[in-house]
Amino acid sequence: MSSIFGRDCRVSPATVVRGEGAYLIGSDGKRYLDGSGGAAVSCLGHSDPEVRQAVHAQLDRLAFAHTSFFTSEPAEELAELLVEHAPSGIEKVYLVSGGSEAVESALKLARQYFLETGEPKRSHVIARRQSYHGSTLGALAAGGNAWRRRPFSPLLVEFSHISPCFPYRGCGASENFAEYGLRVANELEAEIERIGPDRVMAFVAEPVVGATAGAVAPTPGYFSRIREICDRFGVLLIADEVMCGMGRTGSLFALDQEGVVPDIVTIAKGLGAGYQPIGAMMCQSRIFDAIAENSGSFKHGHTYMGHPVAAAAGVAVLKAILNRGLLSGVLEQGDKLHSELCARFGDHSHVGDIRGRGLFRAIELVEDRDTKLAFDPRLGLASEIRKAGLQAGLICYPGSGTVDGVRGDHVLLAPPFTITDDQITELVSKLAIAVDDALTAVR
Repeated sequence: MSSIFGRDCRVSPATVVRGEGAYLIGSDGKRYLDGSGGAAVSCLGHSDPEVRQAVHAQLDRLAFAHTSFFTSEPAEELAELLVEHAPSGIEKVYLVSGGSEAVESALKLARQYFLETGEPKRSHVIARRQSYHGSTLGALAAGGNAWRRRPFSPLLVEFSHISPCFPYRGCGASENFAEYGLRVANELEAEIERIGPDRVMAFVAEPVVGATAGAVAPTPGYFSRIREICDRFGVLLIADEVMCGMGRTGSLFALDQEGVVPDIVTIAKGLGAGYQPIGAMMCQSRIFDAIAENSGSFKHGHTYMGHPVAAAAGVAVLKAILNRGLLSGVLEQGDKLHSELCARFGDHSHVGDIRGRGLFRAIELVEDRDTKLAFDPRLGLASEIRKAGLQAGLICYPGSGTVDGVRGDHVLLAPPFTITDDQITELVSKLAIAVDDALTAVR
C-alpha cells in the first residue's frame, strides 16, 4: 500500500523507472509511447542529453539562492532569451515554478497595475467558459470548466465567463467561421458594459484551448477583435499559453499566429519540458514601469521563483527548440499527425471532429456524428480511453465535459517535438485500439 496521496485514491498507477526519447518504461519493462507529453509537457522527450547535462552542471555550481537576496546567471540568461523572442513590448519576465503560479502572478499583477495607475475600482476578470487556467484558487476562479469549479465554488472570487470560440460546437448553420468568431468575441464588449468599464481589469484566454476542450484553435480574426475591445476599454489581455505555448502549436508564442500582442502572457509546461518545474509570467514594459515608478515592488512572491537549476533547464530547453529547427518540425510533423488521424478516424462513426495546430491535436468523440450528440457522461468514456491506451502502450490525455463541463469526451495529443514518422503511425494505431476498446467497454 503506497503512502503517496495520489490523484485518484482508487487507482494504484504503474511505476515508471526510465525514459527513452518518446517512451517511458515501467518497472515491469513495458514501454509506453508518450503521445501527450504527459500534459503537453515533455516537448523534447524524456532523455535529452543537452538538457540533462545543463541540469547536472548547474547543480555542481549552485542549487538554490533565494530571490529576496540574489539573482543567478541562468535566471538572467533565461529571461533575456525569452524577451528576445517574445511579442513586441514584452520585456519583463517573472520566473515561477509552474502554470498555476504563473496565472496567479498574472492576475495579481493586473490588479496591482491598476492600483498603481490610479484605477482602484478595476478588480473584475472576464474569462471564457470551457477554459482552464490552473488549480489554485485564483486560477480556478478564472477557469470556466464546470466540474473543476463545482467542489470549490464557495471559495472562488467572482469572475464572469463568456462563450468560448469553439466553432465545432458553436458555429451556426447560417454563419461562417469568421462571422461566428466575431459574434462570440463581441460578447466581451457586452460583458464589459454590463459589469462597468471602470471595474474590469483583465480578460484571460488560452490562444488554443487545451485540457478542457481539446486543442480548440480560434477562428480567423477572433483575437484581433478581442484586442480591439480590450484596447477600447483599457482592459489588459492576458494570454494563457501554459499548455499551448513554447512551440507546441508551431510558433514559440501561440498568439503570434493571430498577429496579436498580449499585455501579459503566462508560460510553463514546455518551458521546462519536464526536466525541471518552471513557468513564467511575462509582461509589457509599461506594466512593470508603473510598479517600479510608484510603490517599487510587486506584492507577490514564491520561495522557488527563479530557481537556478530550473532556470538552467529552461535555458537548455529553449535553446534546443530555437537552435535545432524544432518549430518548423512541429508544423511538419503536426501536419503528418493530422493526416494520419484523418485517415484513421475521418470516417469513424463516433469521431465528430479532428482539430488542432502543430503538435497539439485532438479528436472529439460523439454518439451521433450527424447531431453531434455527446455520450452519456455516466459512461465515463474518457476514463475508459485512458485505461485502454495504457493497456495498448500509449499515454494520451482524454478529457470529459468537452461541451459544457458536463457532457462530451475528447482525446488530446501533444507528443514530443522530436516524434518520428514511424512513431506517429504507432501513436495513431494505438489510439485507434484504445478508442475502439473503450467504446466496446461502455456499451
